[in-house]
Amino acid sequence: MPIHHDSAAHRFTTARAGHTGELVYELPAANIIDFVHTFVDEALRGQGVADELARAALAYARAQHLKARTSCEFMAGFVQRHRAEYVDILAA
Repeated sequence: MPIHHDSAAHRFTTARAGHTGELVYELPAANIIDFVHTFVDEALRGQGVADELARAALAYARAQHLKARTSCEFMAGFVQRHRAEYVDILAA
C-alpha cells in the first residue's frame, strides 16, 4: 500500500477504498522525531495499515539519522514488539 509523507504537515498517510490512516510526528529537537498520534479508519483496522505506517515512519527516521521517541501508544507498542529492528534509532 502506498504511504505518503507530508513533511510540511509532519505526517505519514495512506488511503484505500476511501478510508485513511495517518501517523503524526513532531520534531522537538534537531535530531529527534517524536511519533505522537496514529489513527486508522475503522474500515481499515486489522489489516496491518498502522504497522505499514509505522514501518515507513521508522524507515524515514533511520534515513534522516533521527532518534525516535514514541509518545503515541500504538507506536510505543509497535517498537516494543519489534525492538531488535529499531534499537539503533530509539532515543534514550
